[in-house]
Amino acid sequence: MNYFIVLRLLGLLLATVGASMLPSLAWSVYYADGAQMAIVRAIVATAGLGGAMYLLGRLRRQDLFRKEATAVVGLGWLLSAAMGALPFYFARAFPSYVDCFFECMSGLTTTGASVLTDFEAMPKGLLFWRSFTHWLGGMGIIVLFVALLPFLGAGGRALIEREVPGPVTETLTPRVKDTAVLLWKIYCGLTIAETLILMLCGMSFFDALCHTFGTLATGGFSTHPASIAGFDSLAIELVVIVFMIAAGTNFALYYGVLRGRRGLMLRDPEWRCYMGLIAGSILFVAVMLARSDLGLSFGRSLREAAFQVPSIMTTTGFATADFNAWPTPVKLWLVLLMFVGGSAGSTGGGIKVVRWIILAKVAWGYLERIYSPRTVRKTRLGNVVLDTDLANSILVFFFIWAFVFCLGSFLVALLEGSRVDLVTATTSVAATLNNIGPGLGLVGATENYAAMQPATKVLLSFLMVLGRLELYTILVLFAPRFWRAK
Repeated sequence: MNYFIVLRLLGLLLATVGASMLPSLAWSVYYADGAQMAIVRAIVATAGLGGAMYLLGRLRRQDLFRKEATAVVGLGWLLSAAMGALPFYFARAFPSYVDCFFECMSGLTTTGASVLTDFEAMPKGLLFWRSFTHWLGGMGIIVLFVALLPFLGAGGRALIEREVPGPVTETLTPRVKDTAVLLWKIYCGLTIAETLILMLCGMSFFDALCHTFGTLATGGFSTHPASIAGFDSLAIELVVIVFMIAAGTNFALYYGVLRGRRGLMLRDPEWRCYMGLIAGSILFVAVMLARSDLGLSFGRSLREAAFQVPSIMTTTGFATADFNAWPTPVKLWLVLLMFVGGSAGSTGGGIKVVRWIILAKVAWGYLERIYSPRTVRKTRLGNVVLDTDLANSILVFFFIWAFVFCLGSFLVALLEGSRVDLVTATTSVAATLNNIGPGLGLVGATENYAAMQPATKVLLSFLMVLGRLELYTILVLFAPRFWRAK
C-alpha cells in the first residue's frame, strides 16, 4: 500500500468537501440564521485537515493503483461524512456528534434517514447543507473529484469503478475525466430543469433547490416536516415523480439519447423492466388501497400509489402518505421494492434492477439444465453475452448482501432490545442498506431514527455507506492483508 498517494488524494478530497460548504454559508448569511460561525469553523477544520494530509502526502510521489484507489474511495466517504458532520456539531443542531454523523452520512449516501425532529429550529444554512450533501453524494463525490482533477489520468478510472453503482461501470468517453465531466453536466442540467419547474409550481427558490437535490440524488431529505405531503400540491407531486423516475434511470442512456440514438431506452432490457415494474406496482398498490378499509377513492389511491411506489423503488424516500398504515400485502410489496432499487449507473440505491435480471436468467439456465442437460445456452442481456465471471460475481454479491442484511437486523434487535419490534429492526436495516430512508414500524414514513441508541445509529450509518458503495469497497478495508505494503 502506497500510503502517501492515499493521504494526498484524501487531503484533496477533504478540501473539496470544505469548499462545498461555501453555498451553505451563503444561505446562512442571507437568512442571518446564526449558524455562520459554525459553518466557517467547519470549513476551516475540514480544509485545514485536508491541507495537512495533502502536504504530508506530497513528501513522496506515488502512482495510483487499484489498491490505493479502493482505500481512497472507502476512507474518503467515511472521512467526508465525519467532517461533513461538523457544521451540525458546531451549531449544536443535534444532541450528539453521533447524530450529526448519522445525518451527514445519510445525506451523502442519499439514504434520507433522519434524526431531525424540530425543523423550525434548524438554521436555513444547515438545512441547505443537509440537502446539498444529497446532491454531492448522488452523482458521487469521487466522480466530482475526478472531474475537477485532471492529473489523475488512468487512476481516475479506478476511483470511479469503485464508486459508481452497478455490476458494470460504463465509460462513456475514451477519457475517464471527460466521462466524469459529462455525467456531472447531465446531472446539473436536470438539476436546473427541476428547480425551475418546481418554482413555477409555487415553491420558493430555497425549497425548490433543496427538494431538487433530494429528488435527483434519490435522497429524500425535505425542508418540511411532512415531506412532499406538506405542500399539498398535485403539480409538485407530478414533477417530483417524473424526476425521481429519471434519477433512477441509467445516466448512460441519457448520453446515448443526446447523441441521437433513437429508441435506445426502449431497447434497453433493464430500463424496460424498471419501468414495467414501476407501472405494475403502481396499479397493484392503487387497487389494493381502493379495496381496503382506508376509505380512499380509486383516484386518491392512484395518486398516492403513483408517488410512493417510485419513491420507494428509486430509493428516494419522499412521502405523501403514511404507508405504515396501508394493508399488509402493500407494505410487504414496498419492502420488496426496497431491495430492487433503481437502474445501474443511476443515483438510485438498492441491489439494482439489472442484477435481478441477470440472477433470474442464471437461475433459469440452471433449471433448464436439469431437464435438458445437453442444452448449451449462453446467458444474454439484450445483445450482450454475459461471461461466467460476471454471473458468479453477482451470485457472490447477493450472498454477501443477504448475509449483511441478516446480521445487521440481528444486531439492531440486540442493541435496541425491547424498544423495537421485528418489523422495525428488519426494515431499518433494509432502509439504510438500500439507501432508502423510511422503513416501517417505529422508523416509518412519519417517524425517524432519533430515538435509537447511539450504537445503533453508528451501525446504521455503516450500513448506509456499505450499501452506497455496494459492499466490497468498504468490506476490504477490514482485511489486514489489504493494508500491507507491496
